[in-house]
Amino acid sequence: MIRLKLIFIFILVVLLTLLARVYFLSIKSNTYYEELSKRNYIKKVYEVPNRGIIKDRNGKALAMNKLGFSINLKPHLRSYKNKERLEKLITLINKHFPEYEKEKLYKEYKKTDSPYKHDFVKVVKYIPYDKFFKKYTLFNSLDDIQIKSEVKRVYPYKQNASHIIGYVGKASRLDIERNPFSKHSGIIGKIGLEKYYNDKLQGELGFKNLKVNALNKELEVLEEEKPSSDNDLTISIDIELQKYIQENFPGKGGAVVVMDAQTGELLTAGSFPEFDNNIFVDGISVKEWNKMRNDFNHPFTNKLINGKYPPGSVIKMGVALSFLENGIKPSYTVFDTGAITLGKRNFRCWKQRGHGKVGFSKAIRESCDDFFYKGSLKIGINNISETLAKYGIGQKTGIDLDNEHYGTNPNKEWKQQRHNLPWYVGETVITSIGQGEMLTTPMQIARYTAFLATGKLPKPHFSKDSYEEPLEIPHDEKHLELIRKGMYEVNNHKKGTLYRYSRNSIITMAGKTGTAQVVTIPQSEKKRMKESELEYYHRSHAWITGYGPFKGDKKYVVTVIVEHGGHGGSAAGFLVKNIYKKLYEFGYIKDPK
Repeated sequence: MIRLKLIFIFILVVLLTLLARVYFLSIKSNTYYEELSKRNYIKKVYEVPNRGIIKDRNGKALAMNKLGFSINLKPHLRSYKNKERLEKLITLINKHFPEYEKEKLYKEYKKTDSPYKHDFVKVVKYIPYDKFFKKYTLFNSLDDIQIKSEVKRVYPYKQNASHIIGYVGKASRLDIERNPFSKHSGIIGKIGLEKYYNDKLQGELGFKNLKVNALNKELEVLEEEKPSSDNDLTISIDIELQKYIQENFPGKGGAVVVMDAQTGELLTAGSFPEFDNNIFVDGISVKEWNKMRNDFNHPFTNKLINGKYPPGSVIKMGVALSFLENGIKPSYTVFDTGAITLGKRNFRCWKQRGHGKVGFSKAIRESCDDFFYKGSLKIGINNISETLAKYGIGQKTGIDLDNEHYGTNPNKEWKQQRHNLPWYVGETVITSIGQGEMLTTPMQIARYTAFLATGKLPKPHFSKDSYEEPLEIPHDEKHLELIRKGMYEVNNHKKGTLYRYSRNSIITMAGKTGTAQVVTIPQSEKKRMKESELEYYHRSHAWITGYGPFKGDKKYVVTVIVEHGGHGGSAAGFLVKNIYKKLYEFGYIKDPK
């Protein structure tokens, strides 16, 4: 009886297994093979949106797309049977557009054509609309040629603001791995805002599911989703102000920043020399590349965030605040005789005979080095470094550009880690006037100046999407007022280092000049050589940073560095004065006084 039951159970299991298999083959696998079948006759074609336009604050296009056409040839024409057809097509292209050589057209065709690909082969990537339109009917009437509309990235203002706008280039294999969209567009942002905001500017892909026959001929659109169109980017730059500064920048190399002191919004950001971004869109020639690469003024370097310079005397306001924070009284004075001696070395003030009795305001107004030497010896390098760090020195500003550098805000621990050496007291002295190991970027100095103007530390930015509330920095407002008084006198006192350049200005400014040495002055040199007597690349860098109007709700920071420009006032004093004049003329400053 038990044996019979086991036989029935065995037969039942076999039947159920067979029924399950029949169900899978007839129903379940049918769905799977149906999907495979669809792939045989449904082709998915992606549609790439036009890259977003970059506009300045007034709606002027800084990066745009220019309409044109590409020429595509029918695939599989390389066989002996079709060789003559391919020859005629390439000859036709060369006849009407001689700049496209036959050999290069053949090479482009052979590179892409494959027995396994049935799409038309692109041999000419882009011909401008105006140039091709007259030939359109001729080319479009041929079955072996397919004409497609194309767009090319164009930078209408050429070298103006090129470092911040950036450019697009051909997407590399690594680019495609990181950003699969670029496989379809073929391009990607390489530097500047084109890179930082690439995801926004490239938009979202659209697609079409097409029904095709065995010959890959399109029969019907089964499903369609349009690509995104909301991918433009408006930035804070005023291109007309940028152009004015570009045309009037007084040196070969350097940088200019014009920034809203309260918000960090950038009206101008120029790194000089600039370059024409258009040369990179189709690929730069070896000759152009070598010319730019070998230029001692480094046109490829974005000096706004990658240029690292000794800040010279423009750091003195921050050092003075450190004195006050660390116990030195506002009434503190020194008597400057022209130099102090530490060990066997003399540390000289820029004024050979000295400034006499000097307090905080006079030290900033006349840029007395001796005041900062003696004050720094009282509080030490670590206290100075700690204060400057609060104002963003030696730190990234957070600007919406890639690859920003930190700079250097040295102290004892930094030197031990970097050089495995102790810190010497002489280094404290030279660091107090922005020399030695200290290095800053122009954007850091602009941000720090905004703190001096407002008591808060803003984040510099080009896009409103990147705006953040300014950082509240603990400080004594009376100390800051004392520093501002000195900066005011730089521009408005007869002995101020900017007085002769800013007097009669319609804007009341407060600022500071700086001279950052490039080469060390030998101890044996009793009388300092004039900057004009030095070889050009041995001359000091010239700084000016400041803000205006001095009083008022809305203040703008202007920071300038002229590489090898000598003294800040003579190199850029008139430029800064005229920038504020333009800010008034353009309506940014309503009440100049």
